[in-house]
Amino acid sequence: MASNLKRFKARALARPGVKKAYDDLAEEFSFLDEVLKARAQSGLSQAEVADRVGTTQSAIARLESAATKHSPSIATLRRYANALGYKLEIRLVKKNRRSTTRSTKRATKTSARRSV
Repeated sequence: MASNLKRFKARALARPGVKKAYDDLAEEFSFLDEVLKARAQSGLSQAEVADRVGTTQSAIARLESAATKHSPSIATLRRYANALGYKLEIRLVKKNRRSTTRSTKRATKTSARRSV
């Protein structure tokens, strides 16, 4: 069965549109993986986490699901982390790719004028 899944994944990812969509969701899936691992390590069920957070089991299921388009608030994520015995850390990490900004374009135009 695992080899069938691997073959299916390889065929799907060979399609450019599928590969891009998969790559675009990598950060989200990585975060969800952390969330699920944290709950597993805590040994708590969704219902137990819900009791600690003060919400319902279905709300915790939605928070842990990749299928939903709901974005939980930072406060909700903090309460979830606290219920598991974790603390929430949110960081901005510089992308590897260099993006072109207006100031970069402006500097390039200025440099080009000076060199003429």
